Order: sequence, then C-alpha cells, then structure tokens
Amino acid sequence: MKMIVGLGNVGDQYAGTRHNTGFMVLDQFAMTHQLTFTQHKMEADLASGMVNGEKVLLVKPTTYMNESGRAVGPLMKFYKLTLDDLVVVYDDMDLHVGRIRLRTHGSAGGHNGIKSLIAHLGTDQFNRIKIGTDHPKRESVVHYVLSRFSLEQQGPLAEALDHSTKALEEWVAGTDFPKLENQFN
Repeated sequence: MKMIVGLGNVGDQYAGTRHNTGFMVLDQFAMTHQLTFTQHKMEADLASGMVNGEKVLLVKPTTYMNESGRAVGPLMKFYKLTLDDLVVVYDDMDLHVGRIRLRTHGSAGGHNGIKSLIAHLGTDQFNRIKIGTDHPKRESVVHYVLSRFSLEQQGPLAEALDHSTKALEEWVAGTDFPKLENQFN
C-alpha cells in the first residue's frame, strides 16, 4: 500500500488557498482515478482504491496544518507502512508558482505542517512533493498562505498540479523516488 498525504486546512474558507495546495493535488489525483473521500479515521479524511495495480490511500489530515503529524503518525502505524510507502504533498513559498520540487528528506524549512510530521514520525527522511506558491512581497506570511492564487497564477498552478499528479502516478506504478526527482525537478 502507498500513502499519499496532502497538507492543508479543512473548511470552505480555506479551499483554494496557497496553504491548501496539498489538498488540491489529492483532489486532482482522486478525481483522475475515481477515488472519493468517504472515510474519516484518526483525524483524517481518507480515499482509497487501486491505482496502477497498487493499493493507494489518500490522506487529508483534519487537524489543521500545524498538527498534521497527529493524523499521519497513527495512520502509518495502523496500516503498518514504512517511510518508503509515504509521500507528502505541500506548499512551498520558496518556489515560484508553477514549479514543483521532489525531495526524499530535509528539514521543515519553517513549514509548520512538516515540523509536525517530523515530530510525529521521528525523522525527516520521507518523500515529499513541494508545490510553489511564491513568497509574499509586502504582506504577512500568515495572511499570504491563507490567500488565494491570483488570476494570472491559475495557469502555472494548474501545470504544477498536473506535474505533481503525474509524479505520484509514476511513484505508485513503481518508479523509484530519486529517479522521479531527476525527472520532475
């Protein structure tokens, strides 16, 4: 089984915001593969099914961003998954909108959702896909990450969501994550 975690905040007021790009990728992946988020377990909304011959579990923590690890850690234990079975998708202000970056490990880089995952998993050695959101120019970081993408950013954002979905499909099909780094970065 492969677990794909998208980071974001629950609630209509956060839909479409920069901080919810992880949820956006999971929604696109689910729609592409006709999966629906019908389960709620261990503080997360879940969708599951077969993709490319592999059982896939999509996870949207309902703990809000800063406590994402509270849902992911127990789910990893419950399903007896290893870190190789996990990919986390989330927003990154240090990348331009439209860019994605895959990594097999790394620090939280100031991202509170990743800090929580590292704390609950006990390591920073897990696969991730970062989605570029650009850095705020004059507004506070908190206000910026909770704002929506501009009209001119919609096209590049759609490309990033497409590339992220394609990378996840290839990973689920068995492509080694470091190979995907070379292909998609």
